[in-house]
Amino acid sequence: MKPVIAYIRVSTAKQGKSGLGLEAQRTALARFAEAEGFQIVAEHVEVETGKGSDALDRRPQLAAGLAKARKRKCAVVVAKLDRLSRDVHFISGLMAHKVPFIVAELGTDADPFMLHLYAALAEKERSLISQRTREALNAAKARGVVLGNPRLDDVRARAVANLKADADRFAKNVAPIIREIQSSGVASHRGIARSLNARGVATARGGEWTAVQVGSILERVGG
Repeated sequence: MKPVIAYIRVSTAKQGKSGLGLEAQRTALARFAEAEGFQIVAEHVEVETGKGSDALDRRPQLAAGLAKARKRKCAVVVAKLDRLSRDVHFISGLMAHKVPFIVAELGTDADPFMLHLYAALAEKERSLISQRTREALNAAKARGVVLGNPRLDDVRARAVANLKADADRFAKNVAPIIREIQSSGVASHRGIARSLNARGVATARGGEWTAVQVGSILERVGG
């Protein structure tokens, strides 16, 4: 099995103390490693923000992971790209260390160019969302709307519930296809992903399947 260094990060002390987000990342990385034939030989956990030009200086665990990966000549794996950073310049700086990064959510085929592209798109999307939010708040104020609506939590909760329901429905619909593929002798998540892509079955977002996504579907439908 190929060795990798796992890097896990949460951005607030509260999340670090509660474990919120840590176990989810650890589980996703373990599932990814098993599906893709990797062995996690070390794990570095950080509780620190990803913002600022000196972010790497304030993240000693990431620096230690990079050093260990260079020594072992292996990659650093993260659950999602934003666990490295939400800043495209920071991502570019990491690439200069000549240590390969693997983002479990994107799969093993995402090369450095793709990581830069995803980071740039995410940064632009956040900028647009922030701008639209400010414009909406200013428009609301102009109409005399009192901000800080106490029903906001309820609205958010309903939105989350709706998203979960949509994900459950999609998983239920695609599960029979996965079972059929499994019955033909394809056991690995990577093999199932390839079969789904060969059949032209799209993911919920209309993209191609990865082993991690197959694992998520099977976990959602109970194995």
